[in-house]
Amino acid sequence: MPTPGEHKTVQARILEYAEAIGWTFVSREEAEQRRGFDPVVPPADRAKNRSLFFDDLLDAKLREFNPRYAEAEGALLGAFRHLHTDIYGNREFVEHLRNRGKFFDHEEKRERDLMLIDYDDPARNVYEVTEEWAFHNGHYGTREDVVFLINGIPVLVIECKNANKDEAIALGVDQIRRYHRETPELFVSQQLFTATDAIGFSYGVSWNTVRRNIFNWKDGEVGKLEAKAKSFCAIPQVLAFLKDYIVFAEKDEELNKYILRQHQTGAVEAAVGRALDPSRTRGLIWHTQGSGKTFTMIKAAERLFRAPGADKPTVLLMIDRNELEDQMLKNLAALGLGNLEHAGSIARLNQLLRDDYRGIIVTMIHKFRDMPADLNTRSNIYVLIDEAHRTTGGDLGNFLMAGLPNATFIGFTGTPVDKTVYGKGTFKTFGCEDDQGYLHKYSIADSIEDGTTLPLYYQLAPNEMLVPHETLDKEFLSLAEAEGVADIEELNKILERAVNLKNFLKGKERIQHVAQFVAAHYRENVEPLGYKAFLVGVDREACAHYKRALDQFLPPEYSEVVYTGSNNDSKLLKEFHLDPKRERQIRKSFGKLDQMPKILIVTEKLLTGFDAPVLYAMYLDKPMRDHTLLQAIARVNRPFENEAQEMVKPHGFVLDFVGIFDKLEKALAFDSDEINAIVKDLKLLKVLFKNKMESKAPDYLGLIERNFNDKDVDTLIEHFRDPERRKEFFKEYKEIEMLYEIISPDAFLRPFIADYGTLSAIYQVVRKAYTRTVMVDREFQAKTNHLVQEQVGSYGVGGLGEIVAIDGNTIELIKNKRGGDGTKVINLIKSIERLAEEGSDDPYLIAMAERARAVQESFESRQTSTAEALAELLREVEGNETRKKEQAEKSFDGLTYFVYRSLLDAKIQNAEAVSRKIRHAFTEFPNWKRSENALRELRKKVTFALFAETEDLDRVTAMVDELFTLLEKADRI
Repeated sequence: MPTPGEHKTVQARILEYAEAIGWTFVSREEAEQRRGFDPVVPPADRAKNRSLFFDDLLDAKLREFNPRYAEAEGALLGAFRHLHTDIYGNREFVEHLRNRGKFFDHEEKRERDLMLIDYDDPARNVYEVTEEWAFHNGHYGTREDVVFLINGIPVLVIECKNANKDEAIALGVDQIRRYHRETPELFVSQQLFTATDAIGFSYGVSWNTVRRNIFNWKDGEVGKLEAKAKSFCAIPQVLAFLKDYIVFAEKDEELNKYILRQHQTGAVEAAVGRALDPSRTRGLIWHTQGSGKTFTMIKAAERLFRAPGADKPTVLLMIDRNELEDQMLKNLAALGLGNLEHAGSIARLNQLLRDDYRGIIVTMIHKFRDMPADLNTRSNIYVLIDEAHRTTGGDLGNFLMAGLPNATFIGFTGTPVDKTVYGKGTFKTFGCEDDQGYLHKYSIADSIEDGTTLPLYYQLAPNEMLVPHETLDKEFLSLAEAEGVADIEELNKILERAVNLKNFLKGKERIQHVAQFVAAHYRENVEPLGYKAFLVGVDREACAHYKRALDQFLPPEYSEVVYTGSNNDSKLLKEFHLDPKRERQIRKSFGKLDQMPKILIVTEKLLTGFDAPVLYAMYLDKPMRDHTLLQAIARVNRPFENEAQEMVKPHGFVLDFVGIFDKLEKALAFDSDEINAIVKDLKLLKVLFKNKMESKAPDYLGLIERNFNDKDVDTLIEHFRDPERRKEFFKEYKEIEMLYEIISPDAFLRPFIADYGTLSAIYQVVRKAYTRTVMVDREFQAKTNHLVQEQVGSYGVGGLGEIVAIDGNTIELIKNKRGGDGTKVINLIKSIERLAEEGSDDPYLIAMAERARAVQESFESRQTSTAEALAELLREVEGNETRKKEQAEKSFDGLTYFVYRSLLDAKIQNAEAVSRKIRHAFTEFPNWKRSENALRELRKKVTFALFAETEDLDRVTAMVDELFTLLEKADRI
């Protein structure tokens, strides 16, 4: 029974749901007519450089919304066509979508805002949805499955995939990436994309298609396409995305585009709602470290500033670090806010508030020190405070609230509020108006479940390196003043007094041992995974000593020290001072996989706010607790994926040289549920590996009965013909492989090595057999690869994937070859594909490879037996030999022969002369693949050559289309 195609299962349903929620369906034919397609032109040419808008509707709405707009028809579309086809052009287009474009009012002789979408009265807009949105820019053609338009402007694209396909959503996202590469013109106006297979529903923004920025849309009804499609594509939701929740920001001097996720938009709505509620003036938002809290604050500030109900407010953004201040100002400026001030001093802040400034003020929390009472008594002052748990320490909170007695205060925190007296103070200050203490919450567990952050695992260093229990307890863990410590500077003051603790940590011999251990662990455990690490020393002097020690065991370029220098520093400390430019370069290079350094040695700087997803391991040699510990270890919880190298960071890892994690309940004064979500013992991964090897692996290992001879290989090919069975095995194997990579090297693995090696060999065979063409990614992770090289070579499984020469001897060779028919089928298909790849200008070979793929699909779906598939492929080989003889007799090249055979099959007169004429046309236009004009002229000549022999234009058009379609496929083989 045939399986339903992507249109039936997903695309038609998306269109049906869209109509149900207010989008008007426009048929493909009508859409093409409105975009200016010419029905007389051959189908393959109709999409070439056609409009990407519904021009008439856009022009009509433009004049309806802007009565004084008097430019000629098409003037705006002309301007849009001149926008850069990149992220910068897209950012400019977003400004237009937000009605911040400009036009000149000739009557009043002034500029006015140009409205394209009415956000205040959404009923005035026209909402349409269509399918099969085709475009060809002269070089490449693409066809998007479903496109949503507002007032004739395409803003959202959905790629639909069949759930039966392996990695269906990943294939959809790959298509979106290809569209960006080949037809970037589409993504000047299109802002959002989704890929769905009826089960999953992934979304992201154009110009940012890296996997970590593509998210799963969550709806109350899990797994229901209807609920997800209707909530994501709801008109108010799409308008909110366009107007508010797409942001552009620069990172490392590169422009990036982001979309706020559901937890972020929920918090923004909650913060704005609370601020505009006249009966309430407090709120506490906990969004766990790494979940995008900065953008949430920025968007809340912008929304409050622009809110009509706020009546020209003052919005104070209070942050706690210099580096975040610069980042915040840059990002706010990128939003195009005119009223933006930086209060860099206490005097400047007081002056702005005294002068009743209206707009956004960015300042640091300590600028409130000694602020006079009742400095500004207005009620439409909204104070958004980052790391709110810190403001309750000392008198800062008192100064702030006394100076602005009628303001609304919204606290943001990246760590849960602790159970200490400080934590209770935070709830009392900010959470007093909500039953649970939080206005909005996105916990560590929520974040891990969504993939926003990764779980953390810890391991204790060998006993002899750990701080003695009594010293750690007496000088740190049991100190009342260390409870709820919220700031690393406070922590450093406490550690200054912990004399015995510091002496132990900084002992010369111990530093040597720890450095040697770190170097070996990094080389054996972390480097093979491809990631980077932090070494956290107790103070700056310890960092300097660690750098010198580490250089004895690793090349010096592997590590750099980053700390804040002072003029009064000792000679040792000055040795590692960095100027700002060099520090910026180190930070930037550390964030890149292929650049040094691989290890940063730090003590305070970079332990908060620094974001480097390639950071996997933290070697912790500094006593920490509560918020400071949580903030520090959160540096390693950022997701990272590199598709080119098949890297997916599994979790973050902390190797504890202090012994903090031995006393977790003392080190983290949070609810036990939160502690369990925060960090787990690495031993749990060993248990998981053992369970999988004992429960999942035996079913696969049982398929090997003869030490991997050709009969075993054939058994595997037969067993894994079913794509679902393969998908399940690949998933299980990849989970086991990742656990092995994390745990290895470890004596614990010894009893499993032989079976794991066999399992890896099974994976290698199945993958080689059923993966389309040669994959560019790496087959195994580094440590497994080493094991496979050592162990699996002895199995002799090399017969599979062997490329056979396709010539007159092939049939005899295949018949006499050892091994089962399944292996022969796979090898023949791959050999035909390779032949087509090498002769990619020969349409006959390309068509032959297409037919071989069809045989493989039929073989895999068991519609064809193994014997039938083999016979079909051997017939192809035989046909190719006949073709080669005839081609040689006529002295034709591949292209000429293919045209000749096609003409004979179509019963066209003078086939030989016409095919030579067509060959000559191709010689005339050698750069037809790169030049639109050359392609147009070449098609014209081919068409005329055929038309001279037959007056059936439809027949000629179909033949020309088939030829050029095949030649286009050659580029993708």
